[in-house]
Amino acid sequence: MNETDLSLAGRVAIVTGAGAGLGKAEALALAGAGASVVVNDLAESAAVAETLAEIRALGAKAEFVAGSIAERATADALIRTANEAFGGVDIVVNNAGITRDRMLFNMSDEDFDAVLAVHLRGHFLLSRNAAAYWRAKSKEAGAPVYGRLINTSSEAGLLGPEGQANYGAAKAGITALTLSAARALSRYGVRANAIAPRARTAMTEAVFSAAPETGVDPLSPEHVARLVAYLASPAADSVNGQLFVVYGPMVALMAAPVVERRFDAEGAAWDSADLATTLSGYFAERPAGQTFSASSLTELG
Repeated sequence: MNETDLSLAGRVAIVTGAGAGLGKAEALALAGAGASVVVNDLAESAAVAETLAEIRALGAKAEFVAGSIAERATADALIRTANEAFGGVDIVVNNAGITRDRMLFNMSDEDFDAVLAVHLRGHFLLSRNAAAYWRAKSKEAGAPVYGRLINTSSEAGLLGPEGQANYGAAKAGITALTLSAARALSRYGVRANAIAPRARTAMTEAVFSAAPETGVDPLSPEHVARLVAYLASPAADSVNGQLFVVYGPMVALMAAPVVERRFDAEGAAWDSADLATTLSGYFAERPAGQTFSASSLTELG
């Protein structure tokens, strides 16, 4: 692997939710590899100004677009700004997110809708806009173009945490959205992948303990940002439609779902009593704690 395979010189990236936390680390990693970056966050702030200054200090160019990624106007403005300021779009990192944790029986319509809007709708809007842009460019060129779509899922979308029905549903949807994009866009040269990061940010401060006073912080966003920079690079051209759990020194490639057990009727259709007997018998002997949720993920560290 040579440095040119990892270089993003001349590339243009969009990173949502990049005013601070994981998005900031990702934007800085892309800028450090040579990309110009369009930064998105809800509004201008001291944190956003600091992010832009740090990107420019690396010798990279940066622009800022304010607004919620749940709004179509923001997704449109991001593509437009990348085009007008830097001449195109090569990389999209969908990172922006919120939480509204509640037990299912306490969750309001607003709690559910807000999380789905920012995470799943936000991912859709910018992914759709970028997909349309890359497809048009490919048709214009008569050849594949350079496109990298990196979406932010979560282990919550695999595990279904009991207090995060909204967040888990959104993140599961993002994984499916990414897989669909990977299949639909590969013919145009686009690579679409998803990450499920563990990182210490403002959104996860209630989940993780404080950072260690000395040594390497295993939950530093920089660990995740390195994988994002790789997935955005030419070196990752063969990586498409994948889901990675990433934190600290660990990157875990998740396998596709598999059939645990198939139940076939003896005839052309199941008899209700036979089906009930077969399934009840199987689950009676199966370990009670074994569910579809990939609980082994919590043991990866």
